[in-house]
Amino acid sequence: MKIPYGISNFKDLITGGYVYIDKTDYIAKLEEAGKYHILLRPRRFGKSLMLSALEYYYDIGSKTDFDAIFSKLYIGKHPTPLQSSYQVLFMEFSGIETGSHEQILSGFNVNVNIYLQAFLRRYGYGADAIAGLADCPAPADKLKHVFNVASGKKILLLVDEYDHFANTVLAEDLGLFRRITGKGGFVRSFYETVKAATQRGIVDRLFITGVTPITLDSMTSGFNIGENISFDKSFNTVTGFTKAEVAGLLQPLTETCQLDAEKLMEDVTRWYNGYRFHPNARESVYNANMVLYFLKNFDREECAYPERMLDDNIASDYGKLMGLFKIGNPDENYAVLDELINTGEVIAQQRRKFDFDKGFDRDDFISLLAYMGFASLQGKTLSGEVFAIPNHVMQELYFLLRDGERVDVIKMQ
Repeated sequence: MKIPYGISNFKDLITGGYVYIDKTDYIAKLEEAGKYHILLRPRRFGKSLMLSALEYYYDIGSKTDFDAIFSKLYIGKHPTPLQSSYQVLFMEFSGIETGSHEQILSGFNVNVNIYLQAFLRRYGYGADAIAGLADCPAPADKLKHVFNVASGKKILLLVDEYDHFANTVLAEDLGLFRRITGKGGFVRSFYETVKAATQRGIVDRLFITGVTPITLDSMTSGFNIGENISFDKSFNTVTGFTKAEVAGLLQPLTETCQLDAEKLMEDVTRWYNGYRFHPNARESVYNANMVLYFLKNFDREECAYPERMLDDNIASDYGKLMGLFKIGNPDENYAVLDELINTGEVIAQQRRKFDFDKGFDRDDFISLLAYMGFASLQGKTLSGEVFAIPNHVMQELYFLLRDGERVDVIKMQ
């Protein structure tokens, strides 16, 4: 069994013979749910792979590869009328330097330019169209140029990690964050251009992924067309793994190593499960990347668990997000963390939107923890939603934070 740990290109995963938990039935469900979607999930939760699946499914340029990629999957056997019918514009915004306004603008502009050039080349718009990007200094102007060139075509816009750099800026400098996302800021101008393109019918469908809604909320009316499906009960398991799916992945280990299946499932559940994105969702979700890490690093010769149950990549990614703990009143935030660690749960009114002009209170912070994956919904009471630390990985990250230094993760006994 080939484990696709770290693989986010859907075509490479399928044609490379890697194991894949079929989530393609959600493609039809997304079509039925509307045109402009926003999905927020914690880091390393399978968002990029899902976006890649959408890209290959809808891309008119991948039509000849459709059967090779999708024929054995649900959506290949039950295709929708929109299959292979779009020019797909993909963008991703990780890796942007955030030291200053100039650095952020430059990195954002470079990313936009790269993806727009790739789009124009892929769909044969010609050298003049590509050269025209050089005459557009701002990211929004470059986007307008491409939308004008592609007028009359149907575009599917996919944006992955939309808030990756913005979360870093927010953690370091609220004033700078407001400057780039507020009125006149280049990030807001960029998404205002996207909004205008949806109104003109050029961008026919849109799917954005990220971790928190803070950046979109900060743009207020600049971008208010997307439907946030993050807390829609119907999409609770659109990314991540269910218990039944994890059991199927673990079965080869139990058979090869003669392991106790129930004990193995208990251990994997304790470390990697516990995410719920609606208080009434039927089941909690396992972090897909964490499970795949376990499978990839399981010692099949010794039939032993990985030496570290906490993936260093997870620790690094989530560690960067911990800067957001300083938003608002850090002392009050850390008091919430202590309560969460010591009592196991906290109660709050879940925030769907954030407005810094009205402050940043306890409910805001707990809601932010849930968006980032440091806490998760467990249920609902008359006082509000109940949030708890989802699993042992997150507990370990809290201990690293509380100690103020990196410590060895407790090995599974």
